Amino acid sequence: NLPSVELSGHAVQSSVLEYYRADRAVDGIKHAPGPASFCTHTNSETNPWWRLDLLDNYYTSTVIITNRADCCPERLDGGEIRIGNSLENNGNNNPICAVITSIPIGASHSYSCPDMEGRYVNIVVPGDRYLTICEVEVYRDKPCANPLIKTIAE
Repeated sequence: NLPSVELSGHAVQSSVLEYYRADRAVDGIKHAPGPASFCTHTNSETNPWWRLDLLDNYYTSTVIITNRADCCPERLDGGEIRIGNSLENNGNNNPICAVITSIPIGASHSYSCPDMEGRYVNIVVPGDRYLTICEVEVYRDKPCANPLIKTIAE
């Protein structure tokens, strides 16, 4: 078995509320005690989304999402985790790995995405609302032609 490898990349989102940029979901800080202090935050809008460009094609095994710790855990409810190679509709038309039913305040939840392949990992929540994410971790456990970006063991 190959060790799981956490993938990194470039994050963007549909809009930015104040200074809560997309890259805050890949900064390695899971638990943010303040008001979304190390989290992303979109404006209130229709179908807000967040996207990680892995910069190459990977087989994804697991996506772990951490919810904010100060309030509003329901903002992720119904969110779709999508993985694929298309940027059609900002990547939100890619195949669904999982739907987030609920992640408790400040908690992390792991979603299995066996053999899903793609360059883009999206999280999109349906409806008119905000999207806030404190951390997203994307792992693979299948070999590919790409060098390892960073290993968990390091």
